[in-house]
Amino acid sequence: MKKAIIIGAGPAGLTAAYELLTKTDIIPVVIELDKQVGGLSKTIDYNGNKIDIGGHRFFSKSGTVIDWWLNFLPLQPLTGKQDIDLKYHHKTTRYTPASTSQTDTEKVMLVRPRKSSIYYNKKFFDYPLQLNLRTVRNLGLVKMLQIAFSYARSKFFPETPETTLEQFFKNRFGSTLYETFFKEYTEKVWGVPCSKLPATWGQQRVKDLSISKVLKHAVKSVLGNSKGIRQEGTSTSLIEQFLYPMYGPGQMWETVAGEIVKRGGTIQLQTSLQSVVGNNGRITHVTTKNERTGNVAILEGDYFFSSIPVKELVEKTEGLYVPENVMHAAQSLEYRDFLIVGILTSSQRPQDRQISDNWIYLQDKNLKAGRVQFFHNWSPGMIKQQDTNWIGVEYFCNETDDFWQQDDKTISIFAVQEMEEAGLISQQDVKDTLVVKVKKAYPSYFGGYDNFHIVQQYLDSIHNLFPIGRNGMHRYNNTDHSMLTAMVAVNNIIINREDKSNIWEINTENEYHEEAGNTGND
Repeated sequence: MKKAIIIGAGPAGLTAAYELLTKTDIIPVVIELDKQVGGLSKTIDYNGNKIDIGGHRFFSKSGTVIDWWLNFLPLQPLTGKQDIDLKYHHKTTRYTPASTSQTDTEKVMLVRPRKSSIYYNKKFFDYPLQLNLRTVRNLGLVKMLQIAFSYARSKFFPETPETTLEQFFKNRFGSTLYETFFKEYTEKVWGVPCSKLPATWGQQRVKDLSISKVLKHAVKSVLGNSKGIRQEGTSTSLIEQFLYPMYGPGQMWETVAGEIVKRGGTIQLQTSLQSVVGNNGRITHVTTKNERTGNVAILEGDYFFSSIPVKELVEKTEGLYVPENVMHAAQSLEYRDFLIVGILTSSQRPQDRQISDNWIYLQDKNLKAGRVQFFHNWSPGMIKQQDTNWIGVEYFCNETDDFWQQDDKTISIFAVQEMEEAGLISQQDVKDTLVVKVKKAYPSYFGGYDNFHIVQQYLDSIHNLFPIGRNGMHRYNNTDHSMLTAMVAVNNIIINREDKSNIWEINTENEYHEEAGNTGND
């Protein structure tokens, strides 16, 4: 019986394991350093209140991915004869909720309204931006005219060649709109000026979003034609509804993990990768260490999937020759770390301002925080008591930063003060806080990224290795893109395809672009 060793139990790794079990006779063994599955898509439970790290909307233009999700967590039963259309790229599938047993009423996907805002200059704006009275009143006529003239100038005199992210934004929105609503937040995320980031990032994440798209979408919204889960031709940033598990994204991956074990797969938690060993262009085995017992084991396999950071994978390779330029390129890859502060408050808000947003982008240079999530608006299952509010204040930083190095209490006090300054909470209403730190959350598009193609070619030369997922491919993919990389990798094994280029093409070729293929959650 053939065996596949899968490094990492995030969405990509677990998708690969399930696909192998259901489509081949290959037995997967998944190793995961964390004590729970899900990777960045796990749900953290703190005294009954749940944290979604980074915010994960379940939205895709891939019918395969939507079917895959609903196979594990069906839609929540709707009242009466209601049902919902989930429109795919080439077809429309109608899901009419079936009767659900009492024990399964919480193992469901909810259909949630998407609502986001931007906090700028101590005022709140709809996101995506709307050409409405609120926007005009908040910006003022002079600013609106500056935006219009700046946008017109960008259309007639675009910056060429378009090599930086700053140029990418200016060419699509004009310099005034870029500096008002894009610059500060983006630089918080990456910690470097947009002029130092490649246009590749915008092409990866923003793609076809433009002023014209926003205006067209606004008209569709007024006419009621933009409410579907799958909106063909709609940018990810413009979707108005999405699916969401009752208890956050981790519920999906815990359910998938349970099915993998039930079908004969193995998942080893709190297990670290010590080395990747091979010869003659193939991996033969990996060595692992159980972090609870200290036991070291050798896991032999026929196929190897990796969703861990590329830098770590290459550094732990033994036996296989790693050219000096490949090792240097891998070691020069950089990552952005992530810190989130959960703040539990009573439901009372300053000036009785009730917030219905999923999250708010903090486009304000006076605030260190980059974004705020409102978990109680994602799902009622995310909070223990319905008369409380549970928010997550997100900070993008590096683990070497002074801010990261502070103790949890100091970080929590700082986050509470910033949220009070923004008018989102009152300090007197705070009931509890939690700090969660996540290393290597985002593969960066600066540093050694320009030489990543060298590393990619080396990884592809290892015949039985399949890099998948966000960190495994050093690409800022959404969850559904990461899942698709795993699905394509498994299919390559099934058809005995040696060329792995189709895995790397996901979320880059037109087939996967927003207007014609698959988009995912954030």
